[in-house]
Amino acid sequence: MIESLPEARCADSRAMALRLAALSHPARIEILKRLSASRCCSCREIVDHLDLAQSTVSQHLKILVEAGLVRFEADHQRSRYAVDHSALASVSASLTDLVNSCCPGR
Repeated sequence: MIESLPEARCADSRAMALRLAALSHPARIEILKRLSASRCCSCREIVDHLDLAQSTVSQHLKILVEAGLVRFEADHQRSRYAVDHSALASVSASLTDLVNSCCPGR
């Protein structure tokens, strides 16, 4: 029988799973790379660099924002997006902790 996890650990695991799910699509990885190459971008600027429709990029950005990996800011008539570097670093640290706990001595 699996013992019940404390609520805080469950919340941390859910947050990590949400972020990893957001990273599970190649287009979202490419969007993060594009955002990382500049301070911030509009959806249009991302579309101009990727072979994707504006509606597709918008949907992927929405998923990245909901997962907390990308910050959104309204800028007059355009929306601006930027990578949340601390959130991405948190994913890296959580994944490292998971690997280390599953594979001690690696």
